[in-house]
Amino acid sequence: MSIAVLVDHTDGHVRSTSLELLTLARQLASTTGLPVHAVWTGADPQAEVVAAHGADALHVVRVEGADEHLTTSVVDGLQTVLTALGDVSLLLVASTFEGKEVAARLAVRTGAGVVTGASGVELADGHWTARKTVLAGTWDTACAAASSLAVVALAPHAVQAAPLAVPAETRLVEHAVQASAAARAVSVVSREPRPRSERPALAEAEVVVVGGRGVEGDFSGVEELADVLGAAVGATRVATDEGWIGHEAQVGQTGVTISPRLYVGAGVSGAVHHKGGMAAAQTIVAINNDPDAPIFEFADYGVVGDLTEVLPALTAALRARRG
Repeated sequence: MSIAVLVDHTDGHVRSTSLELLTLARQLASTTGLPVHAVWTGADPQAEVVAAHGADALHVVRVEGADEHLTTSVVDGLQTVLTALGDVSLLLVASTFEGKEVAARLAVRTGAGVVTGASGVELADGHWTARKTVLAGTWDTACAAASSLAVVALAPHAVQAAPLAVPAETRLVEHAVQASAAARAVSVVSREPRPRSERPALAEAEVVVVGGRGVEGDFSGVEELADVLGAAVGATRVATDEGWIGHEAQVGQTGVTISPRLYVGAGVSGAVHHKGGMAAAQTIVAINNDPDAPIFEFADYGVVGDLTEVLPALTAALRARRG
């Protein structure tokens, strides 16, 4: 058996979630003795970054006849590598919108078992078993794939990315594949880069500050605290529905699912549909003027107070501490 990792990249740079996947794969390899194969679709592979995180081989796939950025093209490339290797029992992808779509499409083609939003993976009794929380964070589950191939989408920050002191001697293997009919059916007529922000992406951020109904339309305090913490800014469904902030910032079951190391909720009640999108946060801090708000039932730290006073005071204290 062997382990494969899909290395996601943007503008030639490896995304942080992929470094976490490579670190996990290396940890699993150390206990199982299985080789680790990294898969890169497209041009300009960052071989030195992959080697620094311990992959035994880097498979670079060029998909001919379709745009290589399409999800279907990525699946074409992955399927080619999996077929060439023949013994991959575990494929790790990031539990992002793109990663989960890749996992689903690949499962349809190969019959693989898929687990998304996983917090860990282990080999038990000959089956890969993924751990994840379900039902708005109220249950911890272990899901074993009965198929020969398990595709596990790992939640961001489930593993701390860590490079090796001495890079591995990673083999470079090149593949060329003709795009499938599904990939060729799509024509990309134009591209528009996403607006750049100095804040991290919401789904991948280690720290997230979320504003809810209690901000009453004013996100300035939330944004100032986020900038001091180097955090992403999120919001509840009420805040996005009211037009206080864009819908891309919504955290919850119908928005973005996050798993940061630190979550700060300002004026957030903690309704079940919001909890379902952030319950995997490692440390939860709640600021609300209602002592009976549901969020205090599962928060690690709670501040009962007026957020228009608490947020500026907290921001000032953090700035002073950082000099």
